[in-house]
Amino acid sequence: MRLIHTSDWHLGRTLHGEPLLEHQRAFLAWLAALAEERQVDAVLVAGDVYDRAIPSTDAVELLDEALVALSRAGVPVIMTSGNHDSAIRLGFGGALQAAAGIHIRTRVADLDTPLVLRDEAGEVAIYGIPYLLPDAVMDELAAQRSHASVLRAAVERIDRDAAARGIARTVAIAHAFVTGAAASESERDIRVGGIGDAPAAVFAGLSYAALGHLHGQQQVGPAVRYSGSPLAFSFSERNHTKSVTLVEIDAHGGITTELVPTPVPRPLREVRGRMEELLARAGTDLADVAEAWVKVVLTDRGRPHAPMERLREVWPHTVVLDFQPEGQRADTDTDLVRLRDASDPVEICAAFVEWVDSTRPTPPQRDALQVAVEAVARMELSA
Repeated sequence: MRLIHTSDWHLGRTLHGEPLLEHQRAFLAWLAALAEERQVDAVLVAGDVYDRAIPSTDAVELLDEALVALSRAGVPVIMTSGNHDSAIRLGFGGALQAAAGIHIRTRVADLDTPLVLRDEAGEVAIYGIPYLLPDAVMDELAAQRSHASVLRAAVERIDRDAAARGIARTVAIAHAFVTGAAASESERDIRVGGIGDAPAAVFAGLSYAALGHLHGQQQVGPAVRYSGSPLAFSFSERNHTKSVTLVEIDAHGGITTELVPTPVPRPLREVRGRMEELLARAGTDLADVAEAWVKVVLTDRGRPHAPMERLREVWPHTVVLDFQPEGQRADTDTDLVRLRDASDPVEICAAFVEWVDSTRPTPPQRDALQVAVEAVARMELSA
């Protein structure tokens, strides 16, 4: 049995304002072609299909295109909702779509409704576990208020159903944060009050657990794996090799996996240094940065003039600009103490200038601040 495991498409998302929809369209076309080429028995999508609970019309149209392509290719899809998805919206028309081979699992009631596939060794049951918010589902699952408890209850329900069907090879798709896994900056934290983690052991007994939520591919337990997102959504993912996971299940339920790299629309690069030094290097050792999405960290002691405009002249896809001046800066707690102890409005304004520009105001700048503060004071008195 051969499956493709993918997740976290986040259709409709942007990268620091840069639209990604066309790159997502290219990935989904590639995915459909890969499914045909590798003759897979199903595609598993482990949640966060959309980036928002109320997706844009463009994102909805793109999902429709992708599912139609897979359906026409005769490749079944089983898809669950993630924490970014609206379970009701994603699950709308589920019974009708099932007739076309698109099986969407967004409700607790569907936990024990598997997609049953058959190969020469017998049957494989694939179950979909949607994102389970403990407060919303713990009564229905007779579980405690934690992700570990509700997931354990869901897997127990799956185990009972598979046993009743006499199926030994089982796969579950789930959207969760497994303890010890490595997160990225672009994921929404689902851990609330210490109830968000679940150990990989909750999936024990399954042939394979296809996880979604974390954007970096990683194995977190025996036959328990995150496929990761197909595109990078933050600069913390710039060193990821994005992929989908090709999963093969043998006659005894043993698993082998292959990571198939996804198309890279544009690499992500982070560069650091002083403005003039970086601009000088743009034509030499940093020439390749021009084709990347770029995060620039400037270390100048003072804030350069029009930095983003000047950087985009050499690196047109600069999307993030950060300032981390060289030398020691006061930490946030120290800044708050200084503000608390300051009584002179001019000194408070000077502290703000230092926070923005990393330099104390010059005497002419302090004079200008003094004039502005006095003008405001006169206006308040005359009001």
